[in-house]
Amino acid sequence: MSSNSIRKVITASSVGTMIEWYDFYIFGSLAPIIATQFFPKENPTAAFLATLAAFGVGFVIRPFGAIVFGRLGDIVGRKYTFLLTLLIMGGSTFAIGLIPNYDTIGIFAPIIVFVLRALQGLALGGEYGGAAIYVAEHAPAGQKGYFTSFIQTTATIGLFISLAVILACKALMTAEQFSEWGWRIPFLISILLVIISYYIRTKMEESPVFKELKAQGKTSKNPLKESFGKWPNLKLVLIALFGATAGQGVVWYTGQFYAMNFCIKNLNIDSAQIQWMLIPVLLLGTPLFIVFARLSDKYGRKWIILTGLALASLSYMSLYKGMAAQADYKTWELRERNVIQGADQQISGYYYDYTHGGSMIEKFEYSKTEKGKIIKTTNTITLPFKNIFMIGLFIFLQLIFVCMAYGPIAAFLVELFPPEIRYTSLSLPYHIGNGVFGGLTPLIAESVVVSTGNIFSGLWYPIIVAGTTAVLGVFMIKEKTKKHLL
Repeated sequence: MSSNSIRKVITASSVGTMIEWYDFYIFGSLAPIIATQFFPKENPTAAFLATLAAFGVGFVIRPFGAIVFGRLGDIVGRKYTFLLTLLIMGGSTFAIGLIPNYDTIGIFAPIIVFVLRALQGLALGGEYGGAAIYVAEHAPAGQKGYFTSFIQTTATIGLFISLAVILACKALMTAEQFSEWGWRIPFLISILLVIISYYIRTKMEESPVFKELKAQGKTSKNPLKESFGKWPNLKLVLIALFGATAGQGVVWYTGQFYAMNFCIKNLNIDSAQIQWMLIPVLLLGTPLFIVFARLSDKYGRKWIILTGLALASLSYMSLYKGMAAQADYKTWELRERNVIQGADQQISGYYYDYTHGGSMIEKFEYSKTEKGKIIKTTNTITLPFKNIFMIGLFIFLQLIFVCMAYGPIAAFLVELFPPEIRYTSLSLPYHIGNGVFGGLTPLIAESVVVSTGNIFSGLWYPIIVAGTTAVLGVFMIKEKTKKHLL
């Protein structure tokens, strides 16, 4: 295949997948505002957790999308399937921007949100596998890691664009306007991107591997039964899930999404400051997906993926304590030495709640009522540049682990399964690992933090999952030699 043709394949596949990730992550990026729009305002913590639950529904449903669209992809074809997923995702995202808020339609608001998030998850469950396989089946032998790595960048680029669009909207209006109606704009404009991507994809031809299978009459008649009803193939599915994608999923969502939520919700840093900081971090980190995927073509997928998982598991606690130290930079050393005592001390305008083991960091303004009683109101913290730079550096280190684990994973999964059941077999373990184990990371971690009162306790979930996957992967995965690669 010519270099010009493979570039067209990569562009058409990547642009569409990037748009789907953009659609999917707008919701997460706007979670604090969505919590006030579609859920009761009486309990802000419960509303935020409900929003994370709605965000999580999109992940939980992804394995079902993998089954539905994976089967279509193995029977009907790769191209047709991810044209359909693109339309479902785009329509659902556009509709979220049109939902009346809770004050207008009451309980129907969160119900509609949950339904549309489920449709988004269903679509994404079929999108990734189709795009990764389509590119891999066009790529020359020995370079599948490199060419599929462009699909791997789309999730981070989608997150980056979602942040950029949100910040642009915030810059063009007042905070009140954005909170009232401006947040809808990122959802609504996505329909234009979907139309453009759909047009590009209609010009694509079917995968040459699938066309050959179809011409020879070797396409699977029942890919679900062949993938999960026969032990040799089911064994490969289990290896993919517990030896790679479960850990890779939690590392991805911890290093990018939970890190953002941790800074905003638990360290109480101004959300715009964190989002602006993430943009250069994501820009600098995204090329590393390609770097590590290309290295995997030369040195193998297994050890690059597992090293990323192991490093993440071993370093998370230190990295997040380092981030907290930067947010609490004036008094962290004193707190560690137990110099500050009690629950009501104010230092440099900061208030520290010691009722939960000394780990809840909050900033308050103190003012007097008419009767002279002292009251406190929560405010966000705006950090000096050097401190926000250091937090960005800690997140960038996490992004390196993300790139090591995620960059080679598409080529690893494509090469693991036979072509006649590849779409079905690949999609399910990927979306269980990323959708369930990974996608629920923010909800699980934040729930643990709320229940324990310790901002670092939520990290035990990704630490355990990533560490366990790394250990299992050592024994479960057999590295393929170059002569066995597709």
